[in-house]
Order: sequence, then structure tokens, then C-alpha cells
Amino acid sequence: MTKTLKKNIAKLHLWLGLGSGLIVFIVALTGSLLVFEKEIDQFINPNFYTVPTIGSEKKTLDYCTQILKREYSIQKINRITTFNDPHRTIQIVGKNNQKEVQVFSIDPYSGKILDTALQKDRFFTIVLSLHRQLLLDDIGEIITGISCLIFVILLISGLVIWWPKKKKYLKQRLTIKRNSSFKRLNWDLHSTFGFYSFLFLLVISLTGLTWSFKWFEKTMYFLADGEIKKVSLKVENPTKIDQKLNQTSFYQNIYNRTDSIFPYQGNIQIRMPADTINSIQVLKEHLDFSIPNQSSAAYFDRFTGKIIEIRPYESFSRGDKAKRLVYPIHTGSIYGYPTKIIAFIVTLSALFLPITGLLIWLGKKRKNKS
Repeated sequence: MTKTLKKNIAKLHLWLGLGSGLIVFIVALTGSLLVFEKEIDQFINPNFYTVPTIGSEKKTLDYCTQILKREYSIQKINRITTFNDPHRTIQIVGKNNQKEVQVFSIDPYSGKILDTALQKDRFFTIVLSLHRQLLLDDIGEIITGISCLIFVILLISGLVIWWPKKKKYLKQRLTIKRNSSFKRLNWDLHSTFGFYSFLFLLVISLTGLTWSFKWFEKTMYFLADGEIKKVSLKVENPTKIDQKLNQTSFYQNIYNRTDSIFPYQGNIQIRMPADTINSIQVLKEHLDFSIPNQSSAAYFDRFTGKIIEIRPYESFSRGDKAKRLVYPIHTGSIYGYPTKIIAFIVTLSALFLPITGLLIWLGKKRKNKS
């Protein structure tokens, strides 16, 4: 590589870094928190996750939903999540009469509501919105998406700048000279941390692009399946009119049927459609798999509760299976705590890269003035 080309790449690296540094800092800070979202939230809000005592028999899901409708004026049930762990609570998300989304934690053995909060007020709801959208909705999502793409370019250009001309300089580039000036120490921190975290940050950044750009998701499907088209997660409801049937065990029957269709240990989530067209989607996560987020799906009529379609995880295309890997890879949860710790460390290094890079630029600027 010529000296001029490397110099131009360094300029590109500098100005892209200065332009996106603040966004990268915010996304990295919130991302490091989201790596241990479940652990932190369980510590802050134990009532949302753990029952006081394990009982001998559980209440039906319909018993729990009726309590919410009666005592909290919940007009619509959005989502019901049950867990295989007997110590875990049932979590139900619903919309109240003020059209606010509210989250409930319920003891499955007594039916008692242990805790509740508005979805928008929960700590990690705010953190996630800041991480993905900077609390600016669609505009913020575009800004973070572009910044994520810029960060990919920064990682690649940074590796080019870091790469030593000769092998004898390699050891120097791989270590931090502790007993040196602040300027040299800052440079070493920026370059060595950037190098050691390069591959991990590149993977995290690329998977993050899936939520920002449809073209990136389509590219992933094309590489996996040979075509851009992906199977829709929605199934149209065959019954068009509410028949007002007297159903006292509506949700429980859906749960029981799903549990019997997929006879393995797993958490079950019932997702009610947000519109008036589609059916109920029920996911059962396969806990025997070493990698999380691997779920089979069943679809039920929203009015009659009858089974419409079954989609075992094994029937998904390579593209759909790859898409399900995106979240555990991005958050570091793919292999449990070892990969979570790695993700946490590298996101922290990404947090300091804009700071050390800014200090390098300020140092050079001060030197040029002198």
C-alpha cells in the first residue's frame, strides 16, 4: 500500500470518527448495559422474575388475564410469556383503558400480581430506545444505522492504519508502553484495544445493521437461501368476524396445545396480533439447544382458538435460522456467560475508542498550532 493511500485512509478514519464519535459512545454505553439486561433487571426488579414460593398447582392463564381486566381495566392482551423454570413468574403485557402498554408480573400458583409498570417507563425500555433510536423514533433509527455503518468503515480503516510496515514493529503495535507519556499511552490504548476487539466489534456492528437496513437483511437471506424472499412471520386469520364464543379457557387451551405439539422443555410465548387481519402466533423456545432464540411456531385462530398452522424450527430455511442467530450473536448471549463477558469487554473498548481518538486529534491539532 502506498504512503499516499494510507494517508488518505487515515484522513477518512479521522473525519468519520469525529462525525460519529458521540453516537458511537452512546450506542456502545447502552450496548454494554444491554449485554447483561436480564441479570441487571432481575437484580433491580426481582418481583418481575421470581415467585415467593413454589406451589403445587398453577392457575390457568385465563384466570390471570381476567384479574388484569377486572382490577386494572386491561382492554387488550398483547403478549403472555410463561417459563419452564418453576421459580419464574408469568409475564403479561396488555393495553389499559388509556391505551398505554402495561407489563405485569404474576405468581402462577396464586394468581397474585407481584409487580406492574408501564412499558415505556421501564429502565431497559429507555436504554433500548436510546441504543437503537437515540429516543428519537424513526429519525434516530436512521442516525444510529448510518453511524453503525460508519463504525464498520472505521474498524476496517483503523486496521489498515494499525498494520505495521515491517514485522519487527508488530510487537510494538500489540503492546501498551506503560511508562510513557500520556500522549503515547493514549495512542497505544486506542490502537491496541482497537486491534484486539476488531473482529468482535465487526461482528456486533454487522449484526446490528440488520435492525437498521432492510437491504442488509435481504443480503443475508440471499447468501443463505439464494433468494431475497423470506417467509412471513404472520399468518392471516381464517375467521373474519368475532363469533363471541363463550371461552373460559381460551389462552390456556392454546398454551396446552402448543406444549403438546412441541414435546420438549421450553418457554412459551403467546403473541396476539396487533392488527385485525392476522392470527395468534405462539413460540416455544427449545431449551435443550445450546444456542438461545431457537423456537418453533404455531398459529391459532384469534376468535375460535383453533390451530391453523405448525412451523417446527427444523422446517425453517437457512436464512430464517441465520436471522434467529443475529440477536444472540449481537448481544453476546450465543454461548452464555463466556461470550457475554467478551461482548461486554469489547463494547466497553468501543466506548473508549471515540474518546482516545478525539484526544489523539486534539494533540495533533495543538502540535500543529505550535
